[in-house]
Amino acid sequence: MKEAEGANAKSGLDRGRNQPMGRGKCNLAGWWQNELGSEMLLFNANSKGNFSGEYYTAVSSAQKPIKTSPLRGSQHLDEDGKCTFGFTVNWSKFSDSTTVFVGQRFEDHRGQEVLKTGWLLRHKVNSLHDDWQATRVGTNIFTRLNRKEEGKASPTAPLSA
Repeated sequence: MKEAEGANAKSGLDRGRNQPMGRGKCNLAGWWQNELGSEMLLFNANSKGNFSGEYYTAVSSAQKPIKTSPLRGSQHLDEDGKCTFGFTVNWSKFSDSTTVFVGQRFEDHRGQEVLKTGWLLRHKVNSLHDDWQATRVGTNIFTRLNRKEEGKASPTAPLSA
């Protein structure tokens, strides 16, 4: 345990929460919302930059009711707060689709944190002939929400296996 604590202290990570310490570090943990009203809760990254979370989409072409979907990702633990990251959302609770997001964290001209992302959404199709219509491409900008909600997981929840 002492060795792990020493490694975290050297890397600039908060030992108790496995997240970057202080302002200016690339801490993605917390609630985020995009321009379509979709929200995600990102949990603290571990010392290698791996994180998990939950995605609450506001839009879907699926026929089933929308449900919360798990996500897994990885980020660079940059000191300047402008880290790059990527994560995958598995929509299996209500769809046969998967989406991968890649992006970078910035602060806008007002000092508000934003995640500028691009994504690929892959729909399941029935044949190779239909492959041409299976992938969608898009972008989203997420802004940080400053809130805590009862009944939903906190950003300090551990990354599960």
